[in-house]
Amino acid sequence: MIFPPIRMDHMDVKIPFGDLMLNILYVRFGYFYCSMQEHVHSNKSYEMHFIPQGQGTLVANGKRYPISANTLFMTGPDVAHEQITNPEDPMAEYCICFEVIGNIASMADKTAKGQDLAHLAGILTRTPFWIGQDTQQMLPLFEQLAHETKYQYIGYYSIIAGIIEQIIIKLVRNYTSNQPSIHPVNLKTLDDNRLVIIESSFLGDYASITLHSLADKLGLSVRQTERTLQSHYGVSFTKKRQQARMSAAAYFLVTTQMSVSRIAEQTGFKTLEHFNQTFKKHYGITPTAYRDHQNPS
Repeated sequence: MIFPPIRMDHMDVKIPFGDLMLNILYVRFGYFYCSMQEHVHSNKSYEMHFIPQGQGTLVANGKRYPISANTLFMTGPDVAHEQITNPEDPMAEYCICFEVIGNIASMADKTAKGQDLAHLAGILTRTPFWIGQDTQQMLPLFEQLAHETKYQYIGYYSIIAGIIEQIIIKLVRNYTSNQPSIHPVNLKTLDDNRLVIIESSFLGDYASITLHSLADKLGLSVRQTERTLQSHYGVSFTKKRQQARMSAAAYFLVTTQMSVSRIAEQTGFKTLEHFNQTFKKHYGITPTAYRDHQNPS
């Protein structure tokens, strides 16, 4: 079965969920014809992935997990992850990214539904990473979501909010039959769609991005941009860019035949010497040794 692509960014869908508010940042669907290099979301956002077909591998915090049809996984705050597709059977993926704004005590709902959602919200925020097979028949909901986002009939906003709420409830139901895969992290209050811009910029523009260009994208001053990065990621702009460049360099070393000098240029370094020094400081070995270790003959 061929699924149509979806790309709805900068959404303005907010869903009350117990004592929390879920701010839906984007909904996407597509095929992984190329692998996705390692990246980390901020300590402010969660990303849910559902694989209706295809095969691949998820690398999360250094551990490898096989992906097949009907795999469901969550990559939340501070979970470094990479998705490696099988080119002979590329993964298809539904992806929903959202912020969790909370705890909002004034929004607490004392009804039975409110208390039920509050319990689910607690499990959601305590589980920054989970992977397993979907046991809740979520595919029809994703297909309905795709239909609504494509055609946007009258009232689709309310329909989308209801569908996403059901998807997240079923996500948490999947959690309850298994233990969380890693220890939870502390929940912090979250920002808005600027997080999507930041993460997309470091993932795609790591070679050329500057603090000033990022500030322009965000509509913030340079000082505000630095404070935002420090608050949400715990690192400076320079450190965040270096992390993104090193992740890209490691990806190219393992998955391509590009020369080390070409990779240095591709990832934004002006000299090969500077690239080699930075790479060795970051990974503890030279780029050539890293490639040889990851691809033993």
